[in-house]
This record gives sequence, C-alpha cells and structure tokens, in this order.
Amino acid sequence: MKKHKIVCFGEVLWDIFPESQMRIGGAPFNVAYHLFKMGLDVSVISSVGNDGPGHELLQKIKNWEIPTEDIQVSEEHPTSTVIATVDKNNEAHYDIVENVAWDFIEVTPENQKSVETADALVFGTLATRNEKSKNALFQMLEISPYNVFDINLRAPYYDIRTINDLLHKTQLAKFNKAELRLVLNFLKKEYKTEQDSIRYLQEKFGIPEIIISKGSKGALYTDGDNFYLYPTIPVEVRDTVGSGDSFLAGFLSKRIGKGDSAHEIMAQAVSLGAFITSQEGACPEYTQEDFKKFKDAHPLSALNVSKW
Repeated sequence: MKKHKIVCFGEVLWDIFPESQMRIGGAPFNVAYHLFKMGLDVSVISSVGNDGPGHELLQKIKNWEIPTEDIQVSEEHPTSTVIATVDKNNEAHYDIVENVAWDFIEVTPENQKSVETADALVFGTLATRNEKSKNALFQMLEISPYNVFDINLRAPYYDIRTINDLLHKTQLAKFNKAELRLVLNFLKKEYKTEQDSIRYLQEKFGIPEIIISKGSKGALYTDGDNFYLYPTIPVEVRDTVGSGDSFLAGFLSKRIGKGDSAHEIMAQAVSLGAFITSQEGACPEYTQEDFKKFKDAHPLSALNVSKW
C-alpha cells in the first residue's frame, strides 16, 4: 500500500539551549520528524550551509533515516543557529539570526516534483522573512494539492500583508490562542468568541479547516459547520518545545488520505502533543510502540469531548 507523503517547507536549524546543549529544530522540521515517526513519507525543503554545523545536521537527519534530498547546501550562507532560553513556565524563547541558509531556499525541478507528488505542504510565516524563500514558498503553494499553514508567529519576522496572502492559499490553518487574537487585530476584527472568529476567517479567506490550540484548555477543530473541542491529556510536563509541532503532525498523520473520523484525527493530535510534552526536546527518540502504549494508557474516549 502506497504511503502518504507530506512536504514541510522552511527552517531547519540548531537550537542552542542553556549549558550549550544543541538540538535540531525549526518548526517545519519538527513536524516532518513526527510525521516520519508516525509512518508517513516526508520531504523537507530547506537549506543549510556548507559548514561544520550543516554537515553535522544533515548527518543526524540521515541517521534518523529521514530523507535529505530536498535540503539544499549553500556555499554563500551559514547554517542557522538559534539561541534558545527557557523561562520558569518551561516556555522557550528564541533569538533567530538572519541571513542564514534557509532564508535563501531556491526552487528546483526536484523540490517542485516533491510538492506536486505530495498529499500536503506544511509551512509557516518565519520562512517568508526573506524575499528569496518567500518567493519560493509562494511558487510551491501554487502546485500543492493541500496547503497547511502553521501560523507560528515569531516577532518581528512577519507582516499582515504576507499573512493575508498566505491565508488566501490555505486549506488548513493552525493558530494558538495568542496568534488568533493577533491576526484578528491585524485585520481590524474585534474578538468576540472563538466560534465567531473562526467563522470570520473561514468566510474571509475560504479556509475549509481551522485548528485553535488552547494550551492547558485543549484544542478546537472545525471542518466546516462542525466544531470539535478536545481537552488536553494531563501529563508531567518535561518540555513544551515543539509540542505544537507534534500536535500538528499527529493531526496530519490521521487527516491525510485515510478517511478517519474527526474524533480519531483529534485523538491522535492531542495524544501525540501530550506524549512529546512529557519527553525532553522537540524531537525525542521514540517508536510507534512507545506512542501506542502512551495513547492506550490515556484514552480520549474516557475524557470530555464536546461537539459544538
């Protein structure tokens, strides 16, 4: 049986945490990592420098057996490194250096083919901060069958005109609560309720599906006229870095081409997000069996699930 394939476009980098701990990061890569763990084919369209950090990054990805064919190697720009700090609430904050390799992603026949033959394209706003990668992304959006916009705002690297243009080309958009309010504010739309906000975005941009992640208050998904509200799974929080990326990967692993119900899709999303939050790092080592044991031990059917 043919595997479903998802392409993730944008930043891949080294996150440098306190005590000089380095971990591979970048929201698009984190999503790709967990999709691969869930058994899907993935491709990462990005770029690293022809330098030590770039070679090490590519080797680590290869060791995970994740394809690297669409990760370009730049002779002119360095591999991205990000200084990360973690506050008392386990929330990460990032100092994202500019003019790095993934700011200059090029369109090639190979990565165009990857997008054309994929089931979905995942992207965020950060990769649009430089015109080179921004133009490449917009070309990819025109040939992708299903565009997944993980808003993922990182100040000051976004502007409302670009967000507006991206939303017009989106089939599934994911916001957190703060991002939802920010985007509404940019659009001069008063926030009333989540349902009203979602209706407004759907009507203005023609977006069929929207996810709102609400932290400890769960997640909301709409696929048209239906609204589904799911609680979080209580876990001991080890690390919130990448939890939203794993949630999205869990969602897409059931949503893309499998005919699963909204409950099955959201159960997978909430479960994978909680599982990764209970681990250390955005891309911890684990197997599908590890995740299955966690999911079996925390059945969402036993929790309160609401349909609006």
